[in-house]
Amino acid sequence: MKTETTPKMTVLHAPVGVRSIVSSLVAFFIVASSVTFLLDRGQEAQVQMAVEHGRQEMQVKLEAGLQEPAMRGTTDAGDAGEECNWSRGRWVYDNMSRPLYSGLKCAFIFPEVACDKYGRKDVMYQHWRWQPHGCDLPRFDATKLLEKLRNKRLVFVGDSVNRNQWVSLVCMVEASIPDDRLKMRIFNGSLISFKALEYNATIDFYWSPLLVESNSDNPIIHRVEYRIIRADRIERHASVWRDADIIVFNSYLWWRKQKDDMRMKVM
Repeated sequence: MKTETTPKMTVLHAPVGVRSIVSSLVAFFIVASSVTFLLDRGQEAQVQMAVEHGRQEMQVKLEAGLQEPAMRGTTDAGDAGEECNWSRGRWVYDNMSRPLYSGLKCAFIFPEVACDKYGRKDVMYQHWRWQPHGCDLPRFDATKLLEKLRNKRLVFVGDSVNRNQWVSLVCMVEASIPDDRLKMRIFNGSLISFKALEYNATIDFYWSPLLVESNSDNPIIHRVEYRIIRADRIERHASVWRDADIIVFNSYLWWRKQKDDMRMKVM
C-alpha cells in the first residue's frame, strides 16, 4: 500500500473485499443519497482489482449487456446536474470529512456493534468513502434530510441489516441537532422511534425479519430451530407502518435455511 499525503487530505487506494462493499455504513449512505441501482436478473457485478503505478484501485465493472443507471451528480468540474454513474468508482481513505458521527457519542448504537465503546483499536475503517468516477457524492447533510422529512415518517422494516441502516442514519442526524430537540421511544422492543421535534420528523425501525407473521418476530428471541411462517398474515405488522410516508423494507435471508438441520414451515 502506498500513501500520498497533502496538506489537506490523506488519500489511500487499497483493495477492498466484497464484504466492505456491503458494509452497513456505505449501504446506508447510498440509501440516504437516494441512489437506487436496478440490476436485471441473471446479471451480476464483477469486481476487478488492478494495479497501476504502484497503487491498487478497485473498480466495479458491470457485465456486458447490463444497462447502467444514469444518476444525477456533481462532476469534477463542479457542474451540478451532469449525469454520472455512481455505481462505478473506487474506495478512498478520507481522514478529513469522515467519520460522520462518533461511535462513542451516539446513544442509539446497539452493544453488539459498538466497536469504539468496547475498545477496538483499529478504527481506520470509519474513514473510507465511495468516490465515483467523474463526479462526487454529495456529503450527507442532516438539515436537508430533516427538511425533506418535515412532518413525515420514515420507517425501516426488516432484520438487523435494516436496523443497522437505521442506526447509521439516526446517529448522523443526532450529531447535528441538540439533545433537547430529540425524542426516542421503544414500543414492546419491536418498534424503536426517533423523532426530531423541531421538524416533527420521525425515523423509526420496526423488527419484522420476514415481513409477514412468524415465530421469529420477537426482537430478542428469534433464532429458533423450527421456523413457522404465516405467509398470508401481514396485517398486524402492516398496522405499524401503514401511516408511513417512506418505507424501506428488507428480508430475504430469513427465508433461507441457515443450517442443514433447521426446519421451516410456511403456512
